[in-house]
Amino acid sequence: MATNACLDAIARDERRAVLAARAAADDGWTGEPDDVVWLGPIPNSVLEPTTPPAKTPEAMTLMRETIEIAFLTVIQLLTPQQRAALILCDVLDWSAKDAADLLDLSVPAVNSALQRARVRLRQRLPSRTPPWPANVDASAAERDLLKKYVEASESADFRAFESIIRADATFRMPPDFGAAAGRDEMFKLWIEGGFGSERFGHLRCVVTHANLQPAVANYVRRPGDSTWRAMALDVLRIEEGLITEIVTFPPDSFPAFSLPMMMDAPPENNC
Repeated sequence: MATNACLDAIARDERRAVLAARAAADDGWTGEPDDVVWLGPIPNSVLEPTTPPAKTPEAMTLMRETIEIAFLTVIQLLTPQQRAALILCDVLDWSAKDAADLLDLSVPAVNSALQRARVRLRQRLPSRTPPWPANVDASAAERDLLKKYVEASESADFRAFESIIRADATFRMPPDFGAAAGRDEMFKLWIEGGFGSERFGHLRCVVTHANLQPAVANYVRRPGDSTWRAMALDVLRIEEGLITEIVTFPPDSFPAFSLPMMMDAPPENNC
């Protein structure tokens, strides 16, 4: 099913079908950022069933890493064969033989596609660093960090942001594939957008989770307006207690999280 979904999604678009044909002819070809269809944030309620089966820590770590936005974006840059081999072998833990049987390929071809996919991932994905030190209560630490993020957002306090955002953090706003590299560039982009000024208005935030990562929904009340309106959803990557990536999605993602688009009173914070 995962394999067919990968291949069918490409085949639905004529241009992608041509690119897929090129990929089949030359397994060394890889996609470019312009070919990426950005995926929206996924609520944790969709990813975590009410009564989840027992999972080992290793399985939970793998699930978290393979549902993160960075991973979902990068795998779209792989060829169809590379993508299918990666999902089947590394995500679903199939053997190369089983994957080869499903894809109607030889085992060496699957191993070659898998190796190329792994190299591509290493080149594009950020390094894997634990969110919190081993001796830290992760739940309490995350709540505290999110509380600080919310307070900094609502007061436009850049000094407070500096204490929780790492200096080399990145900021992305899909579907724009570019990124602000570094905290200073991030702040510069925010200031250019008016954040912190009277004309920008005031923010109120609601904490949620997306792609098994903490997220913050931002509402804005513009000058002269009595209504708080959905503005953006920030999905946060945390490493060793600091925010290292913020991916900001437009407000059309709010309904998937059962968040209203407008409200007359500031939302309650559940940090």
